[in-house]
Amino acid sequence: MAQAVVGGAQQKNMNTTSPPQTALVTGADGFIGSHLCELLVQQGYKVKALAQYNSFNHWGWLDEVACKNELEVVCGDVRDPHYCRHITQNVDVVFHLAALIAIPYSYVAPDSYVDTNVKGTLNICQAALDNGVKRVIHTSTSEVYGTARYVPMDESHPLQPQSPYSASKIGADAMAMSFHSAFGLPVTIARPFNTYGPRQSARAVIPTIITQIASGQKQIKLGDVSPTRDFNYVADTCRGFLALARCEQAIGKTVNIGSNFEISVGDTLELIRELMHSDVAFITDDQRLRPEKSEVFRLWCDNRLLRELTGFEPAYHIRQGLQATIDWFSQPDKLARYKAEIYNV
Repeated sequence: MAQAVVGGAQQKNMNTTSPPQTALVTGADGFIGSHLCELLVQQGYKVKALAQYNSFNHWGWLDEVACKNELEVVCGDVRDPHYCRHITQNVDVVFHLAALIAIPYSYVAPDSYVDTNVKGTLNICQAALDNGVKRVIHTSTSEVYGTARYVPMDESHPLQPQSPYSASKIGADAMAMSFHSAFGLPVTIARPFNTYGPRQSARAVIPTIITQIASGQKQIKLGDVSPTRDFNYVADTCRGFLALARCEQAIGKTVNIGSNFEISVGDTLELIRELMHSDVAFITDDQRLRPEKSEVFRLWCDNRLLRELTGFEPAYHIRQGLQATIDWFSQPDKLARYKAEIYNV
């Protein structure tokens, strides 16, 4: 289901510019990275997919994709500069997604976020520069904006490090852009707002609620449901990445990827409950609450720059995206991979 949904709506939205021959995707074994690999293969790219090294030879979500045999999967770590130099050889475009992203875990392991997010980005940029890579699409996050000072939030919105994760991504973004300013590396910073869809980590709010309902729980444990978000289905986020990689005018720019649609977490959960025909009760779980000054209470994307540069328009309304996500998570073999009864930081 996931592959059909992800591949279905974007073909007519892609421009027809000939793609670079070879693309490296770091973080390819993760949620967005695995979907991006699928899209790149569909679009005719030769894809080198970086999965984090482990002794079990697990490829994360790349083990699940239909195009697995069409990928060159390499296993390593962006924290190693020598390895980054090795894997960026003979690559036309790098999509740099490898990062630690869980906000709660950043409270207890902030040094890990600097090593992976900041130094990992440094290593990829230096390697890309050394090997003459033609384009680098570096992945940011809307979390760098913090709670909105004005809405919708454009790329000029102040940056507010409200968590160690956010701080590390601000640092990573600055590192990437410094390589453009100082050395002419053709960098674009893609700044997606809240992406959701099949294969997302259980630490995110939408999979949390879906997996708890699908596993038969009658009381759903949640954190604060008052914050608002600009949720984006994963296929749209991936289309945004590819559109930026094909846009010369995006070089040296930071560009939001979002829907320009704001909805509260509470209303999103009510919509999920409706779509799943559930009567569950929502209860507050204190361990899921962020520290007060760390909570980002409002995010709403201004996506005008992306539309002006590439003509991009989101293809998935939130009801459509949520239904596709519910359908995927509700499959017994998919649900079994998640431990819905355990809070995942």
